[in-house]
Amino acid sequence: MERKSSISTKMLVEGAMMIAIATVLSFLKMKTPLWVNGGSVTAGSMIPLLVFAYRWGGTKGMFVSAVYGLLQFMIEPYAAHPLSVVLDYPLAFGMIGLFGYFANKKSTAVQITLAATIALGMRFVAHFLSGFIFFASYAPEGTHPVVYSLIYNGSYMLPELVISVVIFFLIRKPVEGIK
Repeated sequence: MERKSSISTKMLVEGAMMIAIATVLSFLKMKTPLWVNGGSVTAGSMIPLLVFAYRWGGTKGMFVSAVYGLLQFMIEPYAAHPLSVVLDYPLAFGMIGLFGYFANKKSTAVQITLAATIALGMRFVAHFLSGFIFFASYAPEGTHPVVYSLIYNGSYMLPELVISVVIFFLIRKPVEGIK
């Protein structure tokens, strides 16, 4: 008896394409000496991952986003400890897929904004934890590592959230029309 899989060729191809597009967009980033230890504001690199999660759901979205995170580590490896690799790459980026659990075609603007805030907020939490656990020595003298990690990671994650929400709303209708 043949088993039916919930994984289709179309989903795999779309996942690969979204990872590729997100990777290209990740190279278009704001340059600043502020983020010398990783992190950046990009040209909407989270959008393809959000779109995939929106179309295919949270579980598949988390998987594709985690794969994207591993690819990011392979392209620009930056780690203080092996566990910081897990927190900053597959776990942090995997959180983007949470969007698919909270947003769908029937979602209101408020629900979509909340879904994006949860997804990117959880990505922030992973980077924040890594920041104060593994990168505490980078905190300026007199600055508590928790405060340093909060400010450092928040300084790029908040703009990334705003950019992602705005762009998602601009492309939402065309994305919903894709079969």
